[in-house]
Amino acid sequence: MHHMTTPRDGQRLSRTAPSAEDAVLLAEVVELRAENEHLGRALASRAVIDQARGMMMALAPCPSDRAWDLLVDVSQHCNIKLRDVAEALVATTEDGTLPEPIQRELRRALRRLHAEDRR
Repeated sequence: MHHMTTPRDGQRLSRTAPSAEDAVLLAEVVELRAENEHLGRALASRAVIDQARGMMMALAPCPSDRAWDLLVDVSQHCNIKLRDVAEALVATTEDGTLPEPIQRELRRALRRLHAEDRR
């Protein structure tokens, strides 16, 4: 069985073929969706980082900017993303264990913080 395309079918097909304008809009939608996804991840990361920052403020004790510096310091010395350090710290509220490299660097960072405060 052969299907013949009528002029009306041809018109319908030509209307459904993407135009250059459609391609630009599609590319923009794809880009905006990717940006939206990225911003969603960033927002979620920010929340856990802020929780970890609050924990550091209570544990150290120290002001917010110093807590941020402690988290960044640990992240850099462990070569672990800041959000991963924050997630590990926040997770200790549930299971009580902090991975050894983060634990070690956190102790060092706290010692440096307290040494600076004594000066």
